[in-house]
Amino acid sequence: MADNNPWTRAQKQLETAAKNFRIDPMLLARLQNPDRIVEVSVPLRMDDGNVIVYQGFRVQHNNIHGPYKGGLRYHPRVDMDEVKALSFWMTVKNAVIGVPFGGGKGGVNVDPKKLSEGELERLTREFARKLFPIIGPEVDVPAPDVNTNGKIMAWILDEYSKLAGKETLAVVTGKPLERGGSLGRPEATGLGGCYALLSILKMIGKKPEGLTVAIQGFGNVGSFLAEYLSEAGMKVVALSDSKGGIYVPAGIPSIHEVQKCKDKSGKISGCYCIGSVCDISNMKKLGGREISSEKILELPVDILVPAALENALTKENARRVKAGVILEMANGPTTAEADAIFKSKGVTVIPDVLANSGGVAVSYFEWYQNMHNESWGKYDVFKKLKEKMESACEKIHDISLRYKVPLREAAYVRALQSLSAKNATSKVAANKKRR
Repeated sequence: MADNNPWTRAQKQLETAAKNFRIDPMLLARLQNPDRIVEVSVPLRMDDGNVIVYQGFRVQHNNIHGPYKGGLRYHPRVDMDEVKALSFWMTVKNAVIGVPFGGGKGGVNVDPKKLSEGELERLTREFARKLFPIIGPEVDVPAPDVNTNGKIMAWILDEYSKLAGKETLAVVTGKPLERGGSLGRPEATGLGGCYALLSILKMIGKKPEGLTVAIQGFGNVGSFLAEYLSEAGMKVVALSDSKGGIYVPAGIPSIHEVQKCKDKSGKISGCYCIGSVCDISNMKKLGGREISSEKILELPVDILVPAALENALTKENARRVKAGVILEMANGPTTAEADAIFKSKGVTVIPDVLANSGGVAVSYFEWYQNMHNESWGKYDVFKKLKEKMESACEKIHDISLRYKVPLREAAYVRALQSLSAKNATSKVAANKKRR
């Protein structure tokens, strides 16, 4: 079971990378333990007058590169090992993509679906008040995560600004456009994944045209990614969500129509679209069939995209995976044992800390625009995102060849290089001050 523990896995990934890169033992110790875990009580007066006390938390993993950065989730079952791992992966991800942030993660142990709009707002504002002393544009910059969104970020911005005595747009990212959000943020993670895939395919000598793709997970990330991969000439043949999926070996004719169908029915299953008509009756005409979210991972495709849950690829199913390239758009979708199997099979795994870092890259762009009172057009945001993703892919691919290691290990070595360089610079500056 240790293999499925995300914090244990994160530690192993760090240890493996440290074998290929000489690292200051003090820095390694810092990376093996979060800087700080803050727990707060969040009392909430319910609409019926009762008071319930929820627990809120923030894990601040590391700030060598800059302010802690990472999402806030609202979920009834908070697994601290998972949150610690996610905060660590944010540290790595920011170092890999080259933005001046560290890693953080946090949230409240609440099921927001059971709260009214008013209860949700009061909870969020109380949580923001409790977080006020430990967050800020140059300290810790939260963002949306599981069950949180732009509206919740706007409430945090409001509450923080009241306490700070001035509007402080850069305290959170993922905000609505009218409250200082960035153009291109909704598309960023999916588009960044497309840029990463195209870059790596080019480096391994594969042309994208006609390559078949299966995507597990059709939320914001999976849906945008599917659109961009189709535009790049790839053939998306399978899509799934938690309720099942569709498989059309000849290629799904329109991702956009499937999205509209899912928005209406609440599920992908049955969304066989010919023109604007989407119905299960079209399944036979398209030569398609229904498929489970688990079986989509085992289809005979060129590229597999786990974009839903962690631990989707395990020692149980890894040998049945037929794809030659895996693009990890979910956080931690591959267990260590599955990774070893893919390595032995020669599968190219584009790791999560690289593949899905487009989101945090554009979060940085949002923060930068807020800090410098600028507003960029979508073209500029996408151009800068493409440059960041391609540069990161190039560096990681070079390290992979030099050290003869898979891309995941190469990404961690790249992160350690970046963190070590920043750490050394900070030590020199600190020594000068002491003199």
